[in-house]
Amino acid sequence: MPRTPPASVAALPSLDRLLRLPALAAMIERHGRSRITSLLRSHLQALRERINAGHLSAEQLQQAVDGPALVAVVDAAIAADARLNLQPMFNLTGTVLHTNLGRALLPEAAVHAVTCAMTTPVDLELDIARGRRGDRDARVQSLVCELTGAEAATVVNNNAAAVLLLLNSLANRREVVVSRGELVEIGGAFRIPDVMRSAGARLLEVGTTNRTHPADFANAIGTRTALLMEVHASNYAITGFTAKVDTTAMATIAHERGLPLVVDLGSGSLCGLAEFGLPHEPTVQETLAAGADLVSFSGDKLLGGPQAGIIAGRADLIARINRNPLKRALRMDKMGLAALEAVLALYREPELLARRLPTLRTLSRTQGDIDAQAQRLLQPMRAALAIDYVIEQAPMHSQIGSGAQPQAQLASAGLRITSAHRGGLDRLAKRLRQLPKPVLGRITDDALWLDLRCLESADETAFLAQWSALQA
Repeated sequence: MPRTPPASVAALPSLDRLLRLPALAAMIERHGRSRITSLLRSHLQALRERINAGHLSAEQLQQAVDGPALVAVVDAAIAADARLNLQPMFNLTGTVLHTNLGRALLPEAAVHAVTCAMTTPVDLELDIARGRRGDRDARVQSLVCELTGAEAATVVNNNAAAVLLLLNSLANRREVVVSRGELVEIGGAFRIPDVMRSAGARLLEVGTTNRTHPADFANAIGTRTALLMEVHASNYAITGFTAKVDTTAMATIAHERGLPLVVDLGSGSLCGLAEFGLPHEPTVQETLAAGADLVSFSGDKLLGGPQAGIIAGRADLIARINRNPLKRALRMDKMGLAALEAVLALYREPELLARRLPTLRTLSRTQGDIDAQAQRLLQPMRAALAIDYVIEQAPMHSQIGSGAQPQAQLASAGLRITSAHRGGLDRLAKRLRQLPKPVLGRITDDALWLDLRCLESADETAFLAQWSALQA
């Protein structure tokens, strides 16, 4: 057969000619001339590069610039651009508050509140009763005080910001005494000593990694001491020959010397987790009652709300914090405040929390309930997988995540997938991540584990509908 002659750059149609094609008229009407012009220009450039490389024949060029082909190219480009960077996923990792997946899921009440804040003017900084400028944190502050017993509260955009603002307001160019065993690093190389330095405070370590005593704090206090600080041990635990000064004892030492005690509580639970069958986690209320003058905690961990950093405690200290110019730089926007207010309001009816708050609903699921779900999904998922894979129901252990109770394991269940072929599990995990709504599990002990704790029963149909794509 004779070879097709190569395409010539001179044969490329002009951009203006392509824009006049009847096949593109509807697309120009729908997406605008500027958008279609940009996409066609990119298509022509790609064709020019293929011609110069000798990879395009004259016949292929003609096919690439006819009406139907151009419509297909533009359609594909627009569809690719429309894909959101923040892509919804199925979290089957077994980690409930997964930092990489956005931590806590918001309840319907919060979603509705955020929608209202985004789509209509709101009294963000307006005191309607007095007809003058108001405080954007006022509603959230009153709820935090009501729920925790604090005198006052303030909020910023995350707990790292809360710690930074607190230290800069109360301990700039002064000393902060903290146990060496609490100088933690959490995700993203966030280190307490680095935050202290950035806030202008001087770190004064006391005790040892595994043992710190009351005398260590008492002996460290001097004329330059601004406060004592207790830090929640995120993502790790020290066991064995240990000693730690409890909050009450630290508060006594601080108050005897006229100093405040600040506690970075990290995950910040507002309810007793034991009531939901979970391991106990110190609450904000307990910490304040034990003598802490200020407590900082996150909004998107055990609280079950949006990303936020909340500081609660003594009114005079909160007032000093609010006067800091950094407060404005670190403040929350109206969407975050709307979501946080809605979530905090749910805590007024604690008996209904496990039903209304996704975080607690997920954490408190029983192994029996999850096991029954695994049984429902087992056969459809077996049918969807190639014969190279073996899938079976299996008991598992979930974890809370985001630094909360790193040693606590929650009895769970799910599906365990194995493969006799080398690299089979990695290939399957990649295919699952490429589904329209990606599925994320974890590979360990020569198996791909899909922990079902975070799969709501209402999502089962949508979850299974995707698996047919794996049958090819």
